[in-house]
Amino acid sequence: MSKELVLARASLSRLMEPQDAAGMALVRVAGPCVALEIATGKKPSDPGLEKDVAMLLDEHNHLSGWQGLSSAIKRWAARVPDLAPERDLNTIERLGGGVLIPEDEIWPEQLRDLDIHEPLCLWWRGNREQFPDLENTVAVVGSRDSTSYGASVTAEISHALASRGYCVVSGGAYGIDAHAHRAALAAGGSALPTVAVLAGGVDRFYPAGNEDLLRAISRQGAVIAEVPPGSAPTRYRFLQRNRLIAALSGATVVVEARWRSGALNTAHHAESLGRAVAAVPGSVHSANSAGCHRLIRDGGAVLTTDAAEVIELLSPSGRDSADPQRALAQSRVQDGLSLEDLIILDALPLRAGTSIEKLCIVAGLEATGVRAGLGRLQLLGLAETNNGLWKRSKASQ
Repeated sequence: MSKELVLARASLSRLMEPQDAAGMALVRVAGPCVALEIATGKKPSDPGLEKDVAMLLDEHNHLSGWQGLSSAIKRWAARVPDLAPERDLNTIERLGGGVLIPEDEIWPEQLRDLDIHEPLCLWWRGNREQFPDLENTVAVVGSRDSTSYGASVTAEISHALASRGYCVVSGGAYGIDAHAHRAALAAGGSALPTVAVLAGGVDRFYPAGNEDLLRAISRQGAVIAEVPPGSAPTRYRFLQRNRLIAALSGATVVVEARWRSGALNTAHHAESLGRAVAAVPGSVHSANSAGCHRLIRDGGAVLTTDAAEVIELLSPSGRDSADPQRALAQSRVQDGLSLEDLIILDALPLRAGTSIEKLCIVAGLEATGVRAGLGRLQLLGLAETNNGLWKRSKASQ
């Protein structure tokens, strides 16, 4: 991997905000190095490239408001004088960290599911380890103003997960996030028992009241962010980092959440990616659980009460209680499926049904192919539908 590539991605992460659709499309079409030259005005774009960027934006429903690359370049121009990638890399190295880019061998592969919204790079402090795969990673999120009930349930679930070798991902915030991180650190079952995803730069731990906790995470696990050192944790960046928490994890567990909690945003990102979502029920009189009850009622989340039920979501047969005969029977049923049908089956949720439109996004297939595949899976008894929503049948689990 060339130093030029690292410097280009480091520069782009300072130049462009997370999920800047125009910027991400430019990088995808032209590559990081050429994209940086165009974005900073050092190299002119050509009509062919601009057409390809527009086509990619249209493919991902981001063409509305698109006024061409010249408009985006003007928007980025104010940040060009502040570009100093060597300075940023020196800062992170001085803190004992580094930068990961998609070309790295240990780049978290699950982030590629974000497609055009995959981060340009990850700035990290902590253990430089291979990130656990989806079946070994759980996001535990919830309200900042957690109750004693929420703290207790979070600690029980997170400690049990980390003890069994799962990585607990959260946002490093007060409340549920902090309880999840602390419990995972106490269990310490793997090289990365917990990972905190920050909205601001990893050089300035935020919130300040969790500085000691975040330092502990950087020693025993990892603290990561997609924005470079010195970046402020703005409201917009909080919302954008939630997609990373969801994408990194095979399941997202919401312990406590108010009606409009930011944790629900993470859950919705997880659902859109085809990840499992679980919610812990609380008292019907508790405003802190209103968001959890909303997720369960609307079918977006499975009711869960302990770590064993979360593990079941990650692996339908249950990693700690697998039935070899059942697994063998299941594999025989699926042996005759085409690659396209296997992709559709894998994209189907286990509990709450999902629409054909969402399946197209998760599976990466056209609607015609998805409909045909669902018909074949239904005939084989592997998929079922109710009111136009599809999910796996019990025979396929």
